[in-house]
Amino acid sequence: MSSVEGSAGADREKPGRAATAGPPGRAPGGTLAVHRAVAAGAFRRYSTYRAATVAGAVTNTVFGFILAYTFLALWQARPGLGGYDTDQAVAYIWISQALLVTVAVWGGGFQDDIQERFRTGDIAVDLYRPVDFQAWWLSADLGRAAFHLLARGTLPTLAGVLAFGIRLPGSPLVWAVFLLSVLLAVTVSFGLRFLVALTGFWLHDSEGVRAVVLVVAMFFSGMLLPITLFPGWLGDLAAVLPWSALIQIPTDVLLEHRTGTALAAGLAFQLAWAAVLLALGRAVLALAVRKVVVQGG
Repeated sequence: MSSVEGSAGADREKPGRAATAGPPGRAPGGTLAVHRAVAAGAFRRYSTYRAATVAGAVTNTVFGFILAYTFLALWQARPGLGGYDTDQAVAYIWISQALLVTVAVWGGGFQDDIQERFRTGDIAVDLYRPVDFQAWWLSADLGRAAFHLLARGTLPTLAGVLAFGIRLPGSPLVWAVFLLSVLLAVTVSFGLRFLVALTGFWLHDSEGVRAVVLVVAMFFSGMLLPITLFPGWLGDLAAVLPWSALIQIPTDVLLEHRTGTALAAGLAFQLAWAAVLLALGRAVLALAVRKVVVQGG
């Protein structure tokens, strides 16, 4: 079992239709207070799945040890590989393990809820409720991510500190920029997953598309290896794709591997992809709701 399979399996212990109230519709209304309430509700919802959370955190930690020892062997043989020293390489593993579920590299979260609503036909009702459909799910996903950053990110990080002595920055400014980078990473991830979820309007089941995107995300996000290790044109391609905004950039920020103009460029890259993907999601949604086909309801 891979770390992805173990964590995803723990995540999927949740019932399929946990979104009890359902999302609202396509009208552009909705206040900031509503979206704060949606995010807080999502945080509380995920906090109820205590067994799944503990199992997932333990899974991430176990595979963190496996990958950390693998990286130690690799960097001892090739010091300075990818521009990281040995300590940074090991820290990279633990930070990336802490972020995996937060940024939902393999999907899930609201995608499961939307897919279920396609199956039941509730999606037709959702589109006529008086709050923006995309903004509702983004708010819910930010609440989910906040919970997982705390609950699923803490144990792997502590394990890395205690077992390998990884050094975390002491500057509050670095942590603030890191949290901003994580926020942008979650938004980029949401934009990608929202587009995948919208394929259900035409396919009625987005599982096939999700499986393909999962493989791409695992490879190009920096989850398995820092993309700075990719050779030639593959590394150049990985650096400009949106998936590098999910793990590679936030991890580099916390490692202080990006500073000055490189840091600003990384945040700008995340912001640009977040804006593009959200705009594309709105365009695809507008196209989809013109021809809604509902099965099962």
